[in-house]
Amino acid sequence: MVLGARDPGELARFYERLLGWPIAVDEGDWLMLRDPGGGTGLSFQAEPDQVAPVWPDQPGEQQMMSHLDIGVDDLDEGVMWAVAAGAVLAEWQPQEDVRVMLDPAGHPFCLFPAPFDGT
Repeated sequence: MVLGARDPGELARFYERLLGWPIAVDEGDWLMLRDPGGGTGLSFQAEPDQVAPVWPDQPGEQQMMSHLDIGVDDLDEGVMWAVAAGAVLAEWQPQEDVRVMLDPAGHPFCLFPAPFDGT
């Protein structure tokens, strides 16, 4: 998955703090985080005219094209961790057991309880 941002370095460093994944490639206008567990990485590209999506969706406004779902052991602690990393808790929360967060470029992502099972 690739997320666009006016400042892809800032966004990559946010997700590096949030996920604990190292930046594996930094070409200035394109960066990639690598999952240390061997899963799919996450990339960021420069989009000088990027407009943050509106949450929740509204007709005629910039729509989100995709979002990340991130499992956490404890939802409240996950929210605090995300905020400390630079995220914002979205004002509108459609589900009781999920928290919608906004990254520094305005992309929504969701935190949900997913206890670690060691696999």
